[in-house]
Amino acid sequence: MNTPMRRCALAMALGAVALAATSASAAVRATPATPAAAATFAATRIANWPVPGAALTSFDIGTVNADGTYAFSDRSNRSVDLYRVATGRFLGHVTGFAGYDKARGFDAAGPDGVVAVGRREFWAGDGDSSVKVIDVRRRTVVASIPTGGRRRVDEMTYDARDHLVVVVNNADDPPFVSLISSRTRKIVARLPLPRATDGAEQPAWDPATGLVYLSIPVLDHVAANGAVAVIDPRAHRVLRYLPVSACMPAGLAVGPNGHLLLGCSDDAIAKGFAAKSVVMNARTGRIVATIPEVGGSDEVGYDPQTGRYVLAAVANPGGPVLGIIDARTDRWLGNLPTGPSAHSVAVDPRTGKVLVPVAAHPGASVCPTGCVAVYALRAD
Repeated sequence: MNTPMRRCALAMALGAVALAATSASAAVRATPATPAAAATFAATRIANWPVPGAALTSFDIGTVNADGTYAFSDRSNRSVDLYRVATGRFLGHVTGFAGYDKARGFDAAGPDGVVAVGRREFWAGDGDSSVKVIDVRRRTVVASIPTGGRRRVDEMTYDARDHLVVVVNNADDPPFVSLISSRTRKIVARLPLPRATDGAEQPAWDPATGLVYLSIPVLDHVAANGAVAVIDPRAHRVLRYLPVSACMPAGLAVGPNGHLLLGCSDDAIAKGFAAKSVVMNARTGRIVATIPEVGGSDEVGYDPQTGRYVLAAVANPGGPVLGIIDARTDRWLGNLPTGPSAHSVAVDPRTGKVLVPVAAHPGASVCPTGCVAVYALRAD
């Protein structure tokens, strides 16, 4: 996702506050929304997985596959890092990516977005406008697919029905979406997004509708006007834009009841909009809930086992947090402190673990060289 340098200093400062408040054992209970919520919701930070190699100062998206392997984009080590979720065992760095270079900036950085394609592959975007295919068992890059752009490939989702990997070149002008066959590894369509005038963010495929939903922070150069682009991957078309106001959405997750969670971004807060998250009806575009207790999010996710949305709210007022929302009632449940630059989140439905990389903060009692913070959610 977009993580410009102009916002990193704020996130690091807020993260320092959050780390100072976190105990060395990293067991934290969520701040509940109400006394009633306290009876039905509990969350705990249960572990901090170390990241071998260079200190973790730059990273991006994470995901978990059906076999319980977690992959996240570790730019500091120019790799996608693999862990077994059940045990926390580090499986290795898959190298061959651009990393982050301050002179070239985030538009040329990589790896960026990452998605599980079946059980045996992860696909990850890189700074040279390519998508790299990782063989999980061999722990190596086995293919590189150029998208024809000039800048990085960022976020992506997998359409398992049509065997398409949907990838976003968010930093090209205009941004564009590529539909890539997971079977042939060939691009089957390219969809420009000329109305997306400040990039494009998290996409998500909905198996119930077969459609892809994509966060658009800004439509037609008006910061207050964002949208969700609705894409038919089978027809290779952008069908429509569903508007959202004063949000500049980054994270997007498909939830139950035909709803989408939109994480209103740190850019929205920088523009002076109130911190919030919103729930949208995917069919009509109607905003069915506005949640002011958590905002400034980047990546968001959904856990179907607990019925919870999780938000990596890196710019939440007061410090970075993992926000928790009940997807069945669209009600905020609580926030847990995370740490510096914690803008990435992944859920493993099999174990209920939520995985949040945290940047290095020398001198801190928790994760001084960076780590993957592990949270456990449960409905009591």
